[in-house]
Amino acid sequence: MSAELEIDWTRCQGRGLCIELLATDLTSDPWGYPLARRADGHQSGTVILAEDQREAADEAVKMCPLSALKLRTNTHQ
Repeated sequence: MSAELEIDWTRCQGRGLCIELLATDLTSDPWGYPLARRADGHQSGTVILAEDQREAADEAVKMCPLSALKLRTNTHQ
């Protein structure tokens, strides 16, 4: 079962809590907004999570003060 973390940039104010919790999956732009770390170099608001990052992603969703993160689970694999 895979999971994706979706960033709603219309809600985000770049406080950085999610970046601290998911440092291997997220980086920040010059203004502090989170971006997915992708191997192809493209910027994205969706992070495909490794199974071992699920707990940190759950914590990031709970801690986001502006509810700018959503965790989606894909059960159709």
